[in-house]
Order: sequence, then C-alpha cells, then structure tokens
Amino acid sequence: MAELVVALDYPAMDAALVTARLLRGVAQTAHAAQAADAGGRLWMKVGLELFTASGPEVVARLKDMGFPVFLDLKFHDIPNTVRGAVRSAVATGADMCNIHLSGGERMCRAAVEGLAEGAAARGHGVAPILLGVTVLTSVGPGELPGGADPSAEAARLAVCGREWGLSGVVCSGYEAEGIKRRCGRDFICLTPGIRPADKDGSGAGGDDQRRVMTPAEAVRAGSDYLVVGRPVTGATGPDGPADAARRILAEMHGAGTREP
Repeated sequence: MAELVVALDYPAMDAALVTARLLRGVAQTAHAAQAADAGGRLWMKVGLELFTASGPEVVARLKDMGFPVFLDLKFHDIPNTVRGAVRSAVATGADMCNIHLSGGERMCRAAVEGLAEGAAARGHGVAPILLGVTVLTSVGPGELPGGADPSAEAARLAVCGREWGLSGVVCSGYEAEGIKRRCGRDFICLTPGIRPADKDGSGAGGDDQRRVMTPAEAVRAGSDYLVVGRPVTGATGPDGPADAARRILAEMHGAGTREP
C-alpha cells in the first residue's frame, strides 16, 4: 500500500511542528492500518528551506513524535562531498534521503557507500532508503536543455539508478508505471506533484508543479510514496491539515493498484 509523505515546507521549525502535532492522530491511525496490512505510514518531509533554517534538530523533533522522516536535500556535488553528506544525513536519524541522478555514476555509488557507512555508525534499525531524483515534477515538456522529453529522461535515469545501487527514484506519476516495468516492482517510486481530486474527480491546480496527478491516479500508476504539501499544510480550520490528510489517505486506499 502506498504511503503518504507530508511536505513541511515552512521557513521555521515552530510552524512545522505545529502542523506535525495536528497530524499525530492521523499518523497513529495510519500506522495501525499498516499493522493490519490495510494502509501505509504517514511520513514527514523536511526540505531545503526548513533544514537550512532549523538543522538536524527538526528531524530529531519529528522522530520524537513518532514520524518517519524523509530528508529531501537532493545532494548533487563531487562524489566525496556527496558521500559525506549522505553519511551525515543518516546521522540525523532520517529514514529516507535523496540525491540527483544527474550527478553521474561515481557520485551515486559514493552516495551508496556513504549510506552504508552512516547506517553502520548508527548501529541500529533498518538502513535508510536512498532515492535518486530523476526529473523534477516542476519541469514540463520543452523545458529541459536540448528539448529532451521529461518522462523519457526520467525513465533513462531510473534505469541508471537501479544499476548504481539505489533503492528507488523520485519521479512523477506519469513515469512510475514504466519505471516499475523496467526496474522491477521492488524499485521504489516516490512521487511529488500530487494534488487531491476535486469533486468532479480531476486534480486541483498544480501551482508551480507541471507533471501532476491525483492520489488515486498515482497509486494506480504504481507510486509507492506520495508527497503532498500545500493541500495539507495550507488547509484551513482548526483540524484542516488533519482532515485533508485523512481525505488523501482515503483516496489512496480506495484506488487499488495496477500491476506493472
């Protein structure tokens, strides 16, 4: 069953923790459903803005609340630097982190080494998941250098990521089905650019995202993790974020899956 990742895209830790507290009840229900094999966990995502402002403390605070954490920093640098960065990401307690596949084979293999080193130093629990970013979901047709097709480029990079030892990729829902077919069902697809369905069943506006899908569409396409930010964090009312997360989880659960 696919799992929901809430993007805490805030400029400061206090605001992020307020939303996380509102979602704790939803998380407990989701975790109980997972134990009954009827659903997935609720994750929190810490991205560049929040991590730059708050550092490793925000990861620790979210872990103390019981959330698994996706540290979304998209490392892209020389191999040795990325190796150390991934090792340090693991040290924060993060359960998932990512790198840019466009950094090439040596960088990606160095990241895998850093992951193993960090997991060994941490000394307990399951090793974190390392994903490779293919093509950002904010990139639309005709926007890549040379006019490359975003979906074709994402599929090409995913195959490379599999060969280079990563656990999966970050991709849009439009690529997930083909990536699963080429890389195997166990190869993880995490999908941003998720927008809940409107009453007529279509997706809401994508803001700065381009390759967007509804939760149900992404689950049927084969995505394993769905990242949702503003539709949850921007929901109004005292229980707005919690209610929004529940609706998205219900849509995910009701979608079924498509065989890759």
